[in-house]
Amino acid sequence: MPETPTTPAIPAPTPTPATPTPAAPTPAAPTRSPSLLTSKAPARPALSSVSVATVGGTAALVLLAAIGHALGQTVLIPPLAASAALVFAAPALPLAQPRNVIGGQLVSAFVGLAVLAAAGSSVWASAVAGGLAIGAMTLTRTGHSPAAATAVIIVATQPPAALFLALLLLATAVIVGFGILAGRSGRTARYPTYWW
Repeated sequence: MPETPTTPAIPAPTPTPATPTPAAPTPAAPTRSPSLLTSKAPARPALSSVSVATVGGTAALVLLAAIGHALGQTVLIPPLAASAALVFAAPALPLAQPRNVIGGQLVSAFVGLAVLAAAGSSVWASAVAGGLAIGAMTLTRTGHSPAAATAVIIVATQPPAALFLALLLLATAVIVGFGILAGRSGRTARYPTYWW
């Protein structure tokens, strides 16, 4: 049988290394100009939660004013309104817990009384009392920012120690008690998250 001529094989093309194609640039996110209406603050709480906080805080502070009126003493001092703000508007914060509200206020009061006894009443002594109260609360783990003002008030106003401490204890117990009632409403965060 006659042989058929073979055709020479055509060599296969050699693969060329693939050159990476540059990635398409990612389009820049649209920039937003800052607005007074945009914020990184937490969302506004539900109206029912705001209502409970408002009513609870108002009731507690009005009761303190009524107790003071009945006793002929000042029971409602500015730091207690700030304490109520923490208990009713931010009940889950450590600063709002009973240990911190009652303990922080009493620790700061003792600091204020000690500074008053040692340095007398002056604006300088008041400033020192506020600063030392911050340190004392930190050491005793009873941090409660409004209470630093209680130390300042004691040095500035020179109240009778025993009466002031008794009224302060009563006032903080009223605020915590109303906070517990508000926390049981089911419309706010449960209060307290811890006692001690």
